[in-house]
Amino acid sequence: MTAALAPARPATRRTLLRLHRPALLVWTAFVLLAAGELLWVHFSAAPRDRACARPGGWCTYTVFTETNNVMNLLGTALSYVPCAVAAWAGAALIGRELESGTAHLAWTQAVTPVRWLTAKLTTAALPLLAGAAVLALAYGTVWTADQDVLVTHWTWDRVFVPRGPLLPALTLCALALGALAGLALRRTLPALACACAAALALRTGLRELWQPLRGPLTGFWPLHLAATGMVLTVTAAATAAAYAVLRRRAA
Repeated sequence: MTAALAPARPATRRTLLRLHRPALLVWTAFVLLAAGELLWVHFSAAPRDRACARPGGWCTYTVFTETNNVMNLLGTALSYVPCAVAAWAGAALIGRELESGTAHLAWTQAVTPVRWLTAKLTTAALPLLAGAAVLALAYGTVWTADQDVLVTHWTWDRVFVPRGPLLPALTLCALALGALAGLALRRTLPALACACAAALALRTGLRELWQPLRGPLTGFWPLHLAATGMVLTVTAAATAAAYAVLRRRAA
């Protein structure tokens, strides 16, 4: 019996990767596109703006090639990516399988409910965290290196959120919120809506969380790391709640 159950974990992960391959491809394409745009800003747009600022320099722009427009658009898109992650996690990762009965079928075989949820969360978390970390590093590097041609300030949400580890933390939190919504509602569309709304509320209310810290904490990194710690606390609470709901549902 032990030998028969041994391959269950890797088989589960392979099945999950195959099942959610379209989402993985979309996420990979988004990461590559956003990173490519950031590289274009750093190696093409910013040097062009510096050359245009010199005496006698002159340049023309479109709305899609103006450096600040591109950075503002990227910063806004990156800061709201967790909403999309939460919606996907609530609907496709968890809610759909509970609604269709696929999860219960898996629980009656070699996969326990806890292992099922753990496999889903870890399999999804690894590419999400890797991609978010790459984007946060790229955005922070470009923004820091090219501040002289940018009009944004680090206190703006479109800079504050994607410039450091807060972006991966929000992405991980969105995954946990989506899992919690899917387990609690057990239906695809309600879980999608609830998870997206929860991630959106956290994202839009984030400023209210870290703004009071501007008294005792000064500068970007102290505030950013404090906000990241707050988000990770919410992530831990949502994850614990998801497992508690799972145990109650599976009992």
